[in-house]
Amino acid sequence: MSAPQQYRVHQAKGNRREWLGARTLDLLALTLLVASLSACTRRPDPRAEFDVAWDLYQHGNLVRADEESKKGYDHLQHSSPEWAWKFTILRARILHEEGRYEDVLKLLSSEPAAPAGELLVQKYRFEGMAYAFLHRFPEAEDTFREAEEVCAASHYPACADVLSARGRLEMERGNYAQAQIFFEHVLAAASASGDRLWEADTLLDLSWSTSEQAHFDEALDWADAARGIAVSKGVADLTEKSLGDMGWAYYKLGDPEKAEGMFVEARQQAEKLGSVADRITWLVASTYVYLDEQKIADADLSSQQSLDLARKINSPEDIVNALIVLAFVSEQTGKIEEAKRYADEALAMARKVGNGRDVVYPLLVKGRLAARKRDDTAAQAAFQHIEESADTPVFLKWEAERSLARLYEDKNEFDSADLQYRTALSTFEAARCDLHQRVDSRLPFLSNALRIYEDYIHFLVAQGKTNDALRVAEYSRARTLAEGLGRACKAKFAPDPLNATEIARRAGGTILFYALGEQHSYFWVITAKQVRIFPLTANRSEIDAAVQRYRKKLEGPPQILEASSDASVLYQMLVAPAQDFLKSEVSASKGNIFIIPDDALNSLNFETLVPEEIAGQPKRYWIEDVTIVNAASLRLLPASGARPALTGKLLLIGDPVAPAAGSDEPYPELPNAAAQMKNIEKYFPTERQDVFARNQASPTAYLNSHPEQFSYIHFVAHGTASRMNPLDSAIILSNPASNSGVVQAAQGESFKLYARDIIGSHPLRAELVVISACYSTGKRTYSGEGLVGLSWAFLRAGAHNVIGALWDVSDASTPQIVDEFYGELKKGKSPGAALRTAKLSLLHSGAFRSPFYWAPFQLYSGS
Repeated sequence: MSAPQQYRVHQAKGNRREWLGARTLDLLALTLLVASLSACTRRPDPRAEFDVAWDLYQHGNLVRADEESKKGYDHLQHSSPEWAWKFTILRARILHEEGRYEDVLKLLSSEPAAPAGELLVQKYRFEGMAYAFLHRFPEAEDTFREAEEVCAASHYPACADVLSARGRLEMERGNYAQAQIFFEHVLAAASASGDRLWEADTLLDLSWSTSEQAHFDEALDWADAARGIAVSKGVADLTEKSLGDMGWAYYKLGDPEKAEGMFVEARQQAEKLGSVADRITWLVASTYVYLDEQKIADADLSSQQSLDLARKINSPEDIVNALIVLAFVSEQTGKIEEAKRYADEALAMARKVGNGRDVVYPLLVKGRLAARKRDDTAAQAAFQHIEESADTPVFLKWEAERSLARLYEDKNEFDSADLQYRTALSTFEAARCDLHQRVDSRLPFLSNALRIYEDYIHFLVAQGKTNDALRVAEYSRARTLAEGLGRACKAKFAPDPLNATEIARRAGGTILFYALGEQHSYFWVITAKQVRIFPLTANRSEIDAAVQRYRKKLEGPPQILEASSDASVLYQMLVAPAQDFLKSEVSASKGNIFIIPDDALNSLNFETLVPEEIAGQPKRYWIEDVTIVNAASLRLLPASGARPALTGKLLLIGDPVAPAAGSDEPYPELPNAAAQMKNIEKYFPTERQDVFARNQASPTAYLNSHPEQFSYIHFVAHGTASRMNPLDSAIILSNPASNSGVVQAAQGESFKLYARDIIGSHPLRAELVVISACYSTGKRTYSGEGLVGLSWAFLRAGAHNVIGALWDVSDASTPQIVDEFYGELKKGKSPGAALRTAKLSLLHSGAFRSPFYWAPFQLYSGS
């Protein structure tokens, strides 16, 4: 059982950079000027001393800034009370940034007389925020009211930040939407002032408020905008905080891979800057990622470091955060007594300060520990408290509901378990629909509910409700893809009626539908007459390891693959459990197999599996017995039927003049590209083809050609697949040509046709899109969506069938396979049958027998 994906982005509350008083000054230049003037006199210049301290603070060196502030205060506390207060307030800022709120209050109350004017406003503001973060809300209210009374008489620049402080008070109270309104007003003022650093600081407040409302895509946008300003201004600590906030947003969107790198970088920057509180923040955040990735040693180390540092600075909030994450680490690693001790301590501290949100996190650990000990009453009470509490964030709520469902299941209260699983999934689905419709956000988000879907599917299978389990598994598939094709997002978990046998009958084949889990994996065999489920003996991790091992050999020397038994092992693992049943059914459906893969199976070409190894004989691949087509989900499988022989128009783009970067030439010329294009052109009348080659083969040519009018679209070019940002995968074409026909110098990367451009253009109606480019299927698999790259993008844009490449394609063999493929289409064969025939021609040719040459091309069927 993995850790719940949660962590409160509390650094936004106490560690935000404050840009007051000197916001409009060029501090570095002023410091140098005043320092040079003060060298002529023996007496310290208060402005020079203050600006040195302020500049250190501004650039994130909190330790030295505090040292210089103490010196300045000591020099001036008797001779200039006003300057002494300026240094005191700067010290309060530093303490505030470190999360030492009790120390802020002690410092500001230590002076015998209060300051006047704007300094009084600043004093009230920092006092009020300290009270707010200590959850002493009435005192915070009173302090802010006093600040507002001063501002009512004279409007000082610092008065604008009282509004920001009010927003932070509302955040502490859990009124996140109200806080966002405050922050939006402050952002308007900051933008109007032209003060970019104030603007960036407020953007981070907005990132914090939207994150707490589970609007993680918005939070990412705000943090990214703040980071852009911070980087341009060279402000290290603001850059660090923005980076960490972005990492948190990515984590909550279901992308821990991106998040981990950002947390590590933010933590390293915080360490350089001497910000212990921020370092704790990113250590705790990293721990949750390590837990999800099962990096237990890393999780244990980072969580222990976070607690040690939190106790060192005696920050109650950081101590609670560290205790909570240690409780989760201990619970996940079976250290029950340690988990209980950490959870009890965190719970006691949270209750002492009255922080309801801090209460629900350790309560989840205690509930799980009680469930382990079969203390069902205590476990149920804990989970229900979390589920019903107004302080519970949505991602913790669906984890508590999942835990409650498992508790009911263990108690054999099956009706209650079923209801609770559906409740948890409805909570998740509502959060998913609450995201913007931006593809980047919704693609990874389903991974947050992966374990709920896995648990519910296994629960239904165990109850003998295998058809219901199939409906649930199907509901989780191709969600973002289907929404791009017009399917509405449902805010409630409600699987549609599913007539699987009718889908198989219309498709004209047998369907293999896979659902992989960490503990239990299954596949359904669906025919026109019946549906049967078969358990797999291997789990997700074991299957992933086997697929990756085989993939390496597929792309390596043929002799290594020929000597390997991996293809046979994978067949036995994935297909053989249903082999006897399949023999008669596949024969009845004329050998047509539709694969709906899951997880690592998306990067496996089932055609290359070997049903039986015969000593001394060449491998006989499964493609020699069946025709295989891949699909993302059951509902996106089209109906079979008579197909016209290459009617409609062709859009052919390729053989580009791709830019070279120095001597490496990452996109060398494709010697056989022109021949491949000629082979395609001959199958279409001249008046029904638009061809863009060489200088004319640019992204602009595609986008301006009205691609929605073409039935066939084919690219012959290099391709790139981005793992970290799959929608940045691209077809490498020519730079847009000038009016003279001369290719312009590269401007940015205008020679790339990105996946995001494809889904953002006009909806396609193409019968077939072929991408003769390396890795055009992509390199990253998303839960429920499969491989996301160029092939996925064309399907989402509306193409009915897409052929892409799983790995590098050979420029030597591709023209032959493409020529054969179009020849079979011309005879009226379906894309699947035509591609199989073309592949078999290479397989039986001798020279290109290795799957390396014919197997990268994979057909994906859409709606």
